[in-house]
Amino acid sequence: MARSRAAYEYTEAEDKSMRLGFLLIAAGLLSLLGLGCCWLRPALQERGGGGSANCTVLAVRQLGERFACTFSCGAACRGTARYPCLQVLVRTSRSSAPALLHEDERQLRTNPKCSYIPPCARDDQENSENVTYKQKYWKEKVGSQPFTCYFNQHLRPDDVMLKRTHDETVLLHCFLWPVVTFLVGVLIVILTICAKSLAVKAEAIKKKKH
Repeated sequence: MARSRAAYEYTEAEDKSMRLGFLLIAAGLLSLLGLGCCWLRPALQERGGGGSANCTVLAVRQLGERFACTFSCGAACRGTARYPCLQVLVRTSRSSAPALLHEDERQLRTNPKCSYIPPCARDDQENSENVTYKQKYWKEKVGSQPFTCYFNQHLRPDDVMLKRTHDETVLLHCFLWPVVTFLVGVLIVILTICAKSLAVKAEAIKKKKH
């Protein structure tokens, strides 16, 4: 009995291999749990009830209201500037009611009243010029040409997005890498156990022959 127990004792290298496998298993499970609670579930909620449609610009306008943004001019240098609010109203192929266009979900959450947030510059005039350039783009270059937009009837029925922040590729990677980490850990543990078992059997057969 003592000999059998001693035969199944793992060497230092095998012990390290087992620890690595269990560490990868734990890391994969914790990553799945953390991403699921903190990022994946909100992303799926945003996508739930959503879809794509063809959008056509109805009106492009600047409101008189200005909004604050924070610029950075160095490691310890930050300040506040302002930019005008640009609104792009569109009609979707799913509904005749006008909807407000946004760059993506992040921009929608940051400022749901406007369609565009320029890169925050120190000079208010530069921010105004960036917004005016975007206004000309929607009026002159896009005009009445249809383009693909995204909507969510449940969460934001009066808003549409030009692009999705949480697309299928991001969601795939959110699942893929934690699962791969978990499977690699399981594989290391199984291979270590199988290698040890085969080594013990080979040793037992060798002893029987002698």
